[in-house]
Amino acid sequence: MIIGVPKEIKNHEYRVGMVPASVRELINHGHKVIVETQAGMGIGFTDEDYIEAGASVLGTAADVFAQAEMIVKVKEPQAVERAMLREGQILFTYLHLAPDLPQTEDLIKSKSICIAYETVTDNNGGLPLLAPMSEVAGRMSIQAGAQALEKANGGRGMLLGGVPGVAPAKVVVIGGGMVGNNAAQMAVGLGAEVVVLDRNINVLRRLDAQFGNKIKAVYSTADALEKHVLEADLVIGGVLIPGAAAPKLVTKEHIKAMKPGSAIVDVAIDQGGCIETSKATTHAEPTYIVDEVVHYCVANMPGAVPRTSTFALNNATLPYIIQLANKGYKKALLDDHHLLNGLNVIDGKVTCESVAQNLGFEYVEPKVALA
Repeated sequence: MIIGVPKEIKNHEYRVGMVPASVRELINHGHKVIVETQAGMGIGFTDEDYIEAGASVLGTAADVFAQAEMIVKVKEPQAVERAMLREGQILFTYLHLAPDLPQTEDLIKSKSICIAYETVTDNNGGLPLLAPMSEVAGRMSIQAGAQALEKANGGRGMLLGGVPGVAPAKVVVIGGGMVGNNAAQMAVGLGAEVVVLDRNINVLRRLDAQFGNKIKAVYSTADALEKHVLEADLVIGGVLIPGAAAPKLVTKEHIKAMKPGSAIVDVAIDQGGCIETSKATTHAEPTYIVDEVVHYCVANMPGAVPRTSTFALNNATLPYIIQLANKGYKKALLDDHHLLNGLNVIDGKVTCESVAQNLGFEYVEPKVALA
């Protein structure tokens, strides 16, 4: 199979779909890899590094899309990239379709095979290709929140951990999954007062066992959420419903009642955000202010630490890339129902039920669509 790796073009996105070591693995399996020139420059890999690994380097993204049977990316294809997709071509990347009607419509029109990292599952009920970026984003959320709280950035002028004789900031994390767990680790490490809200009692038990009295693990009701959000200096939104738009848990009324200069980091923004006042931002302009509350809603947070993020992502995606290349997409998908869960669009049909429900498309079962 010919696997293509274009350069990412989303604002301040420096990650790359495959590092040279991953390319070498595909070459060893008998496949051909073509890489757009300077695709890896953002994380320190030159064209020569890819050539040494066995790849061919092409001059433009158009060349890569025209020749490749499978495109491996990081972020969702931008409009100019979607226009280059063709019928029967495999696209393997993050898609986050539920809040993105224009992208979904373009992928349907392309009749390509679109497999989303974020809906691939595993035997433990997890999302193995989303997990590494959730780890990065969860940890970054505290860094971003700490900066948002600085007075020069519109914040209250608070240090997360305080100092002797001065109380630390209160950090409220909504959602105790991969994002929330990693956010809590960082916030605890910086000495903040930390509350984690979740509706899954088993998650709360895990957090209690992991952190003990270093955090407060709270069952999330409307009353509890309102109480802690209004008391918070920093709120981290880490809620996820796989493949679906995130629920709006923090309302406009909550925002109006929060402390002036408090901050929000909405890590769920890729799926539409879990804060009613959230709108996607970029690393170029990461924050904005609503009712004196600083909002950080960057849709590709891990892109700020692209080297760490790319290696973490490649470690997770490489086995699936090899499966798809070795077996072809049909056999690979039918042999692995977890990979099949990643199929969102094929031949003009929407095969992810939550995406279909959110955007009003007819849902077609993946195996039916493949047949």
